[in-house]
Amino acid sequence: MSRLDQRIAVVTGAATGIGRATALEFAREGALVIGADVDTDALAETRQAIVDIGGRAETLFLDVADEDSVTTFAAQLRETHGHIDVLFNNAGVDQEGGPLHEYPTELFDRILSVDLRGTFLVSKHLIPLMLDAGGSIINVSSMSGLAADLDRSGYNAAKGGVTNLTKAMSIDYGRHGIRANAICPGTIETPLVDSLAGSEDEASGQQFRDAQKWVTPLGRLGTPREMARVAVFLASDDSAFVTGESILADGGVMAYTWPGKMLFESGWKPAS
Repeated sequence: MSRLDQRIAVVTGAATGIGRATALEFAREGALVIGADVDTDALAETRQAIVDIGGRAETLFLDVADEDSVTTFAAQLRETHGHIDVLFNNAGVDQEGGPLHEYPTELFDRILSVDLRGTFLVSKHLIPLMLDAGGSIINVSSMSGLAADLDRSGYNAAKGGVTNLTKAMSIDYGRHGIRANAICPGTIETPLVDSLAGSEDEASGQQFRDAQKWVTPLGRLGTPREMARVAVFLASDDSAFVTGESILADGGVMAYTWPGKMLFESGWKPAS
């Protein structure tokens, strides 16, 4: 028996990256996956990928920043399924904005509306579908929700909020048998990284990846499927006594206080 047999799992931001990988991994573990995203074309590709591996999937449009869209989505789930067992809050955006005094207010609002408010809205309207039988909520935070980045105060604020919102959810709903945990990824090889830093084929993207490999003790970027495997653990009964936690999956970046010998020992430098 697979770990998520007979369970209904909702995945937001399921069109690409960590969301698509997690939708696939949930399906491999036996779940009926309901993928949601604003990019319906890419979302259809996720559904086909699940079907191709023999999994079960449904897809629905969802804009997590729009409460009307979220309430419509929740009503569709209630009418079709009546309940859900797993909620993977993954939808998010990111962009540099400069130092705080120059940071565009509209960018700050946009990132918080998707990353933090979106997590709140989807949880608010889908938790009622979990109250009777319990379940698992998994929020995607970031190592940037535990420490800060240069010129990304909006993202840092949003993901820091997700980290603490997760703790609030865990104590609000523990007596209902609902667990809430967060995954805090490091730098993961996703289309979002391509959009922020450039692809592997671009000089800027290669420079970014070389720098990330240098500061990461494991010496590489993470993969979406590695994050998905953490999500499966948190969705399954293997983590039945785990709630209110933020699990770092960052290749060791947050394990040190300063680079130390990494600054001058050639063994830490990226291979040329």
